[in-house]
Amino acid sequence: MFSTDTIFALSSGSLPSGVAVIRISGPQCRAIWEELCGSEPQPRRAAYVALRDTDNELIDRGIGIFFAGPASFTGEDCVELQVHGSKAVVAKLLSTLSAMPGLRAAEAGEFTRRAYMNGKLDLANVEALSDLIAAETETQRRFAIANSSGRHREIYDSWRAKLIEARALIEAELDFADEADVPGSVSDRVWKDVRELRGRISAHLSAYHHAEIIREGLQVVILGAPNAGKSSLMNVLAQRDVAIVTDEAGTTRDVLEVHLDLGGLKVNLADTAGLRETPGKVEAIGIQRSLDRASSADLVLLVEDMANPVMVPGLPDVPTIRVGNKADLVTDTKCRDYDCVISTRTGEGIDRLISSLRQHADQYTASAGSIIPFRERHKVLLEEALAHLDIALEESELELAAERMRLASDALGRICGRIDVEDLLDTIFARFCIGK
Repeated sequence: MFSTDTIFALSSGSLPSGVAVIRISGPQCRAIWEELCGSEPQPRRAAYVALRDTDNELIDRGIGIFFAGPASFTGEDCVELQVHGSKAVVAKLLSTLSAMPGLRAAEAGEFTRRAYMNGKLDLANVEALSDLIAAETETQRRFAIANSSGRHREIYDSWRAKLIEARALIEAELDFADEADVPGSVSDRVWKDVRELRGRISAHLSAYHHAEIIREGLQVVILGAPNAGKSSLMNVLAQRDVAIVTDEAGTTRDVLEVHLDLGGLKVNLADTAGLRETPGKVEAIGIQRSLDRASSADLVLLVEDMANPVMVPGLPDVPTIRVGNKADLVTDTKCRDYDCVISTRTGEGIDRLISSLRQHADQYTASAGSIIPFRERHKVLLEEALAHLDIALEESELELAAERMRLASDALGRICGRIDVEDLLDTIFARFCIGK
């Protein structure tokens, strides 16, 4: 149930800080301003105010801004108070607000939920905002900004409108087949457009993996025989000692992982157990985990000791960069079929390897400004729409085909919240922090 209470929360970061922002939203905002500041608020104008409690004791001096609804983030009257980021100041201000009748502390994501309920945001905007708050890299930031622009709503609404129009033509022919002014030959006018639309939805859905990589990171796994220099390469790329490096074979028994920022793209780099055919029992478990991890990777760095090359068994069928390591120990580095020749000891070739990784990542960073499905929820609903369209295109009964098109249009509508999605709201907004 949508609440009309007036809510408040600390919306800035952890305390202490230079400035703390208190956000208030709801019908009592004007009265709260008058109570705290002792003056009439001027909408959308920053004012230097003295904030006082109910006993007229000074709490702090700071900046206050009153936003009259609907011209605010939530669509309601809102107040933002910027005070000194002292734990004591913020605690006193929040306790003063909580003592006022009709006010309560906001729940997680409640400000954004009110913005959605008041038509300021659609669900795709909400999810993009959540991604922006969680962004760790430049590509994630650009992707979230692009997804918050409303372009997804435009494209999904246009597809939905085409399906509604096609369904209307089918139902018109069913209901008024004998009327002269109703166009005939539904198959000629409708099914061609539906097939074309199905192709566009399918192509759009196929780009989802790019969104996964931008949001979750490029999965890169280092594979190779024992003592090929995998852990050393991990440490060089991470620029710190993540993995233990020794001359003893089989030092790495489990998958080690580090997160990198490569040209603005998040990269999840995993070091794995050395691959060989006759390992011990514990090492064999590590090798199997290595192969399992590599089989689901986006890219494999296959590292080989150039001074003592060893073939490794069971390599997965994924994009691979073959890396020849220990170039400092060999005299001829041109006779082998390597994509990159490096030395983790001297640093030779590392820049070239990083450049190769960047080139591989570019195809994903280029997608940051594209209109692609960016959440698992979108993917599931697009797949649902495609399934209904596939059945409609094969259906001989026009009534049943029309119903399938209705279900497909409803699936598209649920992506941005055009169709009832009440059961999703608690899950979506619970991921936001208090104050957002």
